[in-house]
Amino acid sequence: MLPPPEPPSPHFKPKTPVETLLDHRKNSSSNNYFNSLKLHHRPIWFFLSVLLLQLLLFLSTTNTPAAHPPITAIQNYCPYGKIYIYNLPPIFNTEIVKNCHTLNPWSSRCDAVLNSGLGKSAAAKISKTVPKNLTGAWYSTDQFSLELIFHNRMLNYNCRTLDPQSATGFYIPFYTGLAIEKYLFTRGSTPEERDRKCKMMLNWVSDNQPFFNKSNGWDHFISVGRISWDFRRSKDQDWGSSCIYLPKMRNITRLLIEKNPWDYFDVGVPYPTGFHPTSAADVVSWQNFVRTRVRSTLFCFVGATRGFIKNDFRGILLSQCFSEPGSCRVVDCGGSKCSNGSEPILETFLDSDFCLQPRGDSFTRRSIFDCMVAGSIPVFFWHRTAYLQYEWFLPGEPGSYSVFIDRNEVKNGTSIKSVLEKIDKEKVKEMREKVIEYIPRIVYGKNDKGLEGMKDAFDVAVEGVLKRIKEQEGGYKW
Repeated sequence: MLPPPEPPSPHFKPKTPVETLLDHRKNSSSNNYFNSLKLHHRPIWFFLSVLLLQLLLFLSTTNTPAAHPPITAIQNYCPYGKIYIYNLPPIFNTEIVKNCHTLNPWSSRCDAVLNSGLGKSAAAKISKTVPKNLTGAWYSTDQFSLELIFHNRMLNYNCRTLDPQSATGFYIPFYTGLAIEKYLFTRGSTPEERDRKCKMMLNWVSDNQPFFNKSNGWDHFISVGRISWDFRRSKDQDWGSSCIYLPKMRNITRLLIEKNPWDYFDVGVPYPTGFHPTSAADVVSWQNFVRTRVRSTLFCFVGATRGFIKNDFRGILLSQCFSEPGSCRVVDCGGSKCSNGSEPILETFLDSDFCLQPRGDSFTRRSIFDCMVAGSIPVFFWHRTAYLQYEWFLPGEPGSYSVFIDRNEVKNGTSIKSVLEKIDKEKVKEMREKVIEYIPRIVYGKNDKGLEGMKDAFDVAVEGVLKRIKEQEGGYKW
């Protein structure tokens, strides 16, 4: 992918019809006629001259070629600066994908890495649920595929530069989450195995790239397809990698599907959903579809209990749902039958006014975004599930698009149904409209160039990083 073209050289400006006529008069033998008319019929000549000039001026303003945009407009095409992408050795990205069948100790991950991380097409699976013209925008996308999606979009980004001297930000295309997955779930894996590739990548960047050392990494960023806590091992016997705690990683901005809210360099970005529109028109069509959907259920819960957790909160939600079959709809996700989305999940969200969103295995879950893409209003029980995670992508006022019910109140017997039934119908309509308004900001477009005329989650994330870098010029260091 080449960098954006330089501003085009100005076109030769054609002469207006008035200028052409004046040149013609200088060289035409008809000058004698005009001179005679001027001498003997001056009042008529004056009147005709004014009329002719008005006519020609009108023609010149309607037929001249459109002017090129001013140079300042072209320069502002990338108002937050440009990005340079490091050409990492294949061991840090493409070789990981080639070995997709070994990434997980239990099953192959090759379907998950298809189509640059979008996964296999889901058109046939959801053909009965979504409009026919939008089935091609749906994929069985894995929730941990962010790194591939970002890398592909970055390679085709309009504000990419091949000249590091002109870059505001530097993107490191290391597949951090995919590189560690095998060792997270392999019994007996060592701390060295879980840290090895992250250390190798940081050494490569610091040893070979002067721009990293110039800024100590504060203008560099990376996308990570797992939660922050998978990379915050403080003791050898603990879970995960210590990648984030390595000294050279300290100042690098990390785009993660779940962040540590108290780490400035962690930025939470939406989990990938199955909806990947090709154009802004696809988004508008989908928004109209979910806006006009007739919803027959008050609320729903898509998930499964965590039997190994004492007093599991999900179990309480399931109990309330099962006790209100006329008001709550359940999709039991025991086992893996809900992985990467499915038609029953999408249909349930489309048919429900509200969707219950407790914390997942960590504080967040992909279901938040599956729910909102379907135009359902999320109900949260922890502030860290969304409000302290995705500030760049969700409305600033939580109550404008969601409902919060303290989990302790639910544990003490508060009825979720009674809380939701008390919300005025007009308020529900307003909240749903706010959810629908923000759909573009929580999906990743299918088109390599994004959604022309509309910013998706990728655009919001990258522009947000560039803004922070420019705001911190001079270096934000610990």
